[in-house]
Amino acid sequence: MQLVVLGLNHRSAPVNVREVFSFDKSEVGDALNHVYEHEQVAECVLLSTCNRTELYAVLDDVAKPKEFMLHLLQHLKGCEDMHIEDDWFFVYEGRDLLAHLFNVASSLDSLVLGEGQILSQLKVAYITAYSRGLTGPIFNIIFQRAISVGKKVRTQTGIANTPVSVSYAAVNLAEDCLTKPMAEAKVLVLGAGEMSELTATHLQSKGVKSIFVSNRTYHKAELLAKRFGGEAIQFDKFIEQAKEADILITSTGAPHYIIGPEEAAKIAANRKGNPIVMIDIAVPRDIDPDVSDIKDVYLFNIDSLESVVEANKHQRELEAEKAKPIISEAIEELEEKLGYLSVRPMMVLLSDKAERIRKRELHRALAKLPDADDRLRKIMDNMSRMIVRKLLRDPMIRFGEVAGKDEENEYWKLFHDMFDLAKERKSL
Repeated sequence: MQLVVLGLNHRSAPVNVREVFSFDKSEVGDALNHVYEHEQVAECVLLSTCNRTELYAVLDDVAKPKEFMLHLLQHLKGCEDMHIEDDWFFVYEGRDLLAHLFNVASSLDSLVLGEGQILSQLKVAYITAYSRGLTGPIFNIIFQRAISVGKKVRTQTGIANTPVSVSYAAVNLAEDCLTKPMAEAKVLVLGAGEMSELTATHLQSKGVKSIFVSNRTYHKAELLAKRFGGEAIQFDKFIEQAKEADILITSTGAPHYIIGPEEAAKIAANRKGNPIVMIDIAVPRDIDPDVSDIKDVYLFNIDSLESVVEANKHQRELEAEKAKPIISEAIEELEEKLGYLSVRPMMVLLSDKAERIRKRELHRALAKLPDADDRLRKIMDNMSRMIVRKLLRDPMIRFGEVAGKDEENEYWKLFHDMFDLAKERKSL
């Protein structure tokens, strides 16, 4: 039995290569159906995200596992004729596979350390393979444990507690500056590009219900506003709308300032002490830095946000160190459990044979004691169970100690001969 993972990610392969080997949700299911064509694959899980594709397999003693896995991945993707560079792919086996999988589940191997998506993506990958009968006693244990460890890392460390994207940091800063709950805040987003979309996503996750979007191309503002249940505003009317806003976030891509001190003064007028938080995440900047001098305006720009993000990244790296002993302990426990699996069939055979003998002899003994009451029958049943258990205890322990070691095959033969189990093993 070989545990092997072959994969490529943001560190090993350029994006154009990762795109070739990426599988969308429907493709994963179709690809897994072709795994049945390969007799050497006992179990299989395919994980594919925007930054990684990883093929996990339990193999039956393949001579060149990396070469086999690469051909398998190419077959599943339908790109057998593609030229392959060896350093695009990594391969881990045995314990190294466990360490890699647990790091992935704990988001220690992600492009953004501590990101939360990978754990749910790993669950989907496992369930997809499980539903097709492609996981068995090995991967059911390994992947369920990996998912459990991923959850444990997120709850017992602060690896996900600090924002490490500019858009998320912007939303957190706005929340800290407000004097009201985010659910009650009115937000105006200037710009309808990717950064504005990410920011609106984070705002909504914080409970914001009132989102207005303004953009020079009104149709784009309408599309983004519709996605988040908000309202589009004509670009020449955004100053009036900003007067009612608690938070203003800009990311327009304009080549010059769109809000200077004069515009900011109009926005801040008659706010009756209710401040407005302006967050400029545009490059070049949308808001003149002198706006920070206006009363009741809190202004943050991309520089201040990036310094927060860098500090938070460092904090996540410190928290990641706390995850390492959690992972190491889990690997030790799992290796012990997996080692036992290889000898479990023999233990089951021996236990089953001993139990059949016990029941037969107990039945014979009780047949000679027709007057035995329930109490005596229970005593004899319990006594016979304990005798069998104690007689088998030492052989079972010793057999478990050699699991996965060179002596294991010798013990299989020895147990066959001593307990006459060869016939039973053939039926496995």
